[in-house]
Amino acid sequence: MVASLLVSEPGWWYRSAPTWGARMLVPVSRLWGAAAERRYRNGEAYRCPVPVICVGNFTAGGTGKTPLALLIAGELGALGARPAFLTRGYGGRISGPHWVVPGRDTAADVGDEPLLLARTAPTLIGCDRASGARAIVAAAARHGAIVMDDGLQNGALAKALTIAVVDGRRGVGNGLVIPAGPLRAPLAFQLSLADAVVVNRPEATGETGEESDFPDWLRHHFGGPVMRAWTRPAGDTSWVLGQPLVAFSGIGAPERFFRLVERLGGRIVERRVFADHHAFTEKEARDLLASGRRHGATLCTTEKDWVRLASHGAMGTLRAEVRTIPIRLELDERDALRLKGLIEASLAVGRGRLP
Repeated sequence: MVASLLVSEPGWWYRSAPTWGARMLVPVSRLWGAAAERRYRNGEAYRCPVPVICVGNFTAGGTGKTPLALLIAGELGALGARPAFLTRGYGGRISGPHWVVPGRDTAADVGDEPLLLARTAPTLIGCDRASGARAIVAAAARHGAIVMDDGLQNGALAKALTIAVVDGRRGVGNGLVIPAGPLRAPLAFQLSLADAVVVNRPEATGETGEESDFPDWLRHHFGGPVMRAWTRPAGDTSWVLGQPLVAFSGIGAPERFFRLVERLGGRIVERRVFADHHAFTEKEARDLLASGRRHGATLCTTEKDWVRLASHGAMGTLRAEVRTIPIRLELDERDALRLKGLIEASLAVGRGRLP
């Protein structure tokens, strides 16, 4: 059984060739793309005295930025740098600068991704990225690097290293800019902003699977490193095997989560798809709980969805009962060394010596 889909992006964005509807929107896309470039170039970027590593993407929707940001923070910690995350806190009501306080702040306050980031390193909400970076620099606990979650197209803050993440299955869709396609700005412009690209491969097993042509295109048209990664479950997933499951997700690419559940041996008897960053309601929580009881199934979701569940009422009950599958991003040995080298080079830039 498949519930009615509540999605935030049209499926035709990811067709290999633009549809007639997409072509009709191209004039609007040109205006959108020109505005994005103009915003980036206007004004002078703040040059932070500590290295800023930006993790972004070319398209709207999920590609795996947050797992990569967490991986980079771990590498920075291993290298002796004290990282802090800087994010605009999409979906939250606080514009910042504001340090995320786990256990007190909610997804309604700061958004879902910052709550995940704050488990690993201090995380600051800053819709104004330059002001956010200044707040991190001014913090009593001195931080040796800033990991900027999203912001590839934001020119307010100079970066020591910019990495774009691409969904290996969906690529850049039809190659057009919003609203005709998924690109946030013209691809050539965005490529000029990136130092490296990480392709998040479609299969959690690390196998190639159904991959778009975009990774091969990148190798011929992008001068920087193109690295491959994939998501793997982190922790014990034996509870999934053979279990009837009601799986629900409101992330950028929910089908990635459902495929992971099935590859782990779970038997999805019902799946529910919500819009990315969806704010769950009491009614939806009651419906999901009822579905679990009706099927005699375990409810499962992503960590990103779980943090958006309130701790009271039906949502509190759902939060207590639902199982999550934590994930981590993994690169093969060669690309892991390349990424580590890029991170080390960004640190070597040193305080206040951004090019």
